[in-house]
Amino acid sequence: MTKVYFPGLSTAIFQACSTGVLIVFEIYFFCGMEIPYWMSRTQLMLGDEEVKRLMNAHVLVVGLGGVGGICAEMIARAGVGKMTIVDADTVDPSNRNRQIPALKSTEFQPKADVMARRLLDINPELQLTVFPEYIKEERTREILAKGNFDFVCDCIDTLSPKVNLIKACLASRIPLVSSMGAGGKSDPTKLEIIDISETYNCNLAKYVRKYLLRSGIRKGVTCVFSSELADQSRIITTEKAYPKKSIIGTVSYMPTIFGCACASVAIRRIAGIPV
Repeated sequence: MTKVYFPGLSTAIFQACSTGVLIVFEIYFFCGMEIPYWMSRTQLMLGDEEVKRLMNAHVLVVGLGGVGGICAEMIARAGVGKMTIVDADTVDPSNRNRQIPALKSTEFQPKADVMARRLLDINPELQLTVFPEYIKEERTREILAKGNFDFVCDCIDTLSPKVNLIKACLASRIPLVSSMGAGGKSDPTKLEIIDISETYNCNLAKYVRKYLLRSGIRKGVTCVFSSELADQSRIITTEKAYPKKSIIGTVSYMPTIFGCACASVAIRRIAGIPV
């Protein structure tokens, strides 16, 4: 059961009458809300029923890098009551230019563990399941079958597990949003939220479409993508990229924007707000 917090309540009643805060207090308290005080700004923005839907939801975030780390954080900050996070990677020093879990103090630690501590510090009452593992096709289906998820955020940056997750979500009729490539791009105004069938100028989206088509899937996947052409001179092929084949240059804000857009789709869909 979610607790209700009203820090400094008696002081607020007597000192805030002229500012209108008393009216806000009356809305929160006399309506019998079970919404924590720290979520009051979200409650004011979205509405009571919408926030309660978020508090009762279970969201899966797979991939906790530049896109997925901030996506998971925004979902937690929106008040989603139950989350499952998945990532097998550890924090590399090169992640510090763009990834939420990447700090000097967290280098070489599992990203899933770092994010778990962060999310629970944001919301100590969050029901959190952590899988610090690289999930393949069978494991993906197993997690989806047992999770009873309301929404899935695909923030994976490698093709095979990404396609497996998308296909498994479609087969299980679980709503999802999938992030396409943020690397090699720098213009935030080119970002769009559209169906996979409408994506272009994105190599990752191109191959996702190709592999989905092999299973007869042409549309029905909401994507966050950028129409900006990636700078091919910013891509290098190296063994250090394993399990990928190449490393692509990134700038601090682009993966974050992608992750926030993914979180916005999940939050709005769960709350019943049009996307």
